[in-house]
Amino acid sequence: MNLTIAKERYYNLINKIVNFNKVSHAYMIEINDYDNDFNCIIDFVKLILSKNSDDNSISKLIDSGNYPDLKIIEPEGNMIKKKQLMQLQEDFRNKSFLDNKMVYIIKQVDKLNESSGNTILKFLEEPEEDIIAILVTTNRYKVIDTVLSRCQILSLQGSDDSYSISENIVELIKFMIQRDSLFVNYQYIFDNILSDKVVAKDVLSIVEKIFVNYLNYISGVEGFSCNDDVIRILSQVNVDLITKFIAVIEEEVSKLEFNVNYKLWLDCFFARLIGG
Repeated sequence: MNLTIAKERYYNLINKIVNFNKVSHAYMIEINDYDNDFNCIIDFVKLILSKNSDDNSISKLIDSGNYPDLKIIEPEGNMIKKKQLMQLQEDFRNKSFLDNKMVYIIKQVDKLNESSGNTILKFLEEPEEDIIAILVTTNRYKVIDTVLSRCQILSLQGSDDSYSISENIVELIKFMIQRDSLFVNYQYIFDNILSDKVVAKDVLSIVEKIFVNYLNYISGVEGFSCNDDVIRILSQVNVDLITKFIAVIEEEVSKLEFNVNYKLWLDCFFARLIGG
């Protein structure tokens, strides 16, 4: 398997966690995308559940979807609903079928609403010794803070994502954190930085990566470094504003494909960044 730096770091870490008996009751695992990275989550589950077993029967049961003490929850529609988590808690009231640890995975945990978030929070706050939570997201900064704070963080994202930080991108970030400067410098940005849909998608994808990388860096996640100019600029604003920018970029870029009037889209995008 050809591993990225981030994945190699992840596998080294989960092996140490299991081999040194340091398994926590709850993990938040940040991935790049579900198609390519979810197998890494399952590998962690296999390591945990196979720790005291010499055969591969547990792995086979997990691969076939028949391991009785592993539950995987996905959003119903656009949300993870309270009833799903109530059912999970009911299922885990009983002892393990195989006298082993019990594991539940919640995919897209950033899709918790207030009600379902409170439900899972109670489960996390009073952990049973042999129940392990693995919460999965592509952006931990979109997860409810109280849920995030109950988890150990592992990440499959990393600074090995290749991108270059041009002067234009640094300028755009400066305008963003100054907020009103976006409209003051509207024509300059349109002419030189975000001239059309294709350019905007590429530039904003890099800006989002820079923001995520910076948040990982200041959070002390192992393996993340940060450009000195980025540190100097972003240290002027609080984390909440940066996470807001990430969310706005993700939402608005997804609309760009279907928006016929690019300048109208740009107006709306700037207004959302400013807070209007």
